Amino acid sequence: MMLADRIRHLLATNSGRDENMLSDEDIEQINPGEIAPAAVLVPIIDAPEPRMLLTVRHAGMRKHPGQVAFPGGRADPEDDGPIATALREAEEEVGLPRACVDVIGPGGRYRTGSGYDITPIISVIPEGLILVPHEIEVADIFEVPIAHLFNPANHVRRPREWGSGLRHYYEITWGDYRIWGVTAGLIVNLSKRLESL
Repeated sequence: MMLADRIRHLLATNSGRDENMLSDEDIEQINPGEIAPAAVLVPIIDAPEPRMLLTVRHAGMRKHPGQVAFPGGRADPEDDGPIATALREAEEEVGLPRACVDVIGPGGRYRTGSGYDITPIISVIPEGLILVPHEIEVADIFEVPIAHLFNPANHVRRPREWGSGLRHYYEITWGDYRIWGVTAGLIVNLSKRLESL
């Protein structure tokens, strides 16, 4: 079975696991009118050992500088839904041509304490694409084996003081890369549905 077909099958088979998905712990404090739609592309590289493509945000970015992220961002008014947002952002941030993306579909939505309702768009891309990071937005592009990202032993839950209380987040390390916060939360969520990939 092709990788894209395996992912579609697993997502359909494990769709009931969505109710156990993570989101930021303080979303109930956000006024619903202040929540902005956003989308990220979750590109899985079709290879003998499937890998996931991630980026490092440029240190000069106003929000989340230097953090590991999926290509993506806030929806623009002209975007025709989250898939269009994710594809547009991936093209802008890393030069990923839309024609090379096999869109599988949306994963479980993730609401953040900073006021975003993120739809991850799961996709498959071919191995060996030449991608170029946007010089203002992206400092680096890297790949991590799915087997590493989806292994529960690599999902470290850490506490952090936030506002007036303590919050928890997930962290996954790969070499010198520290994947944490929303990006790690999205990966942990996806691993629950694609655990046998």
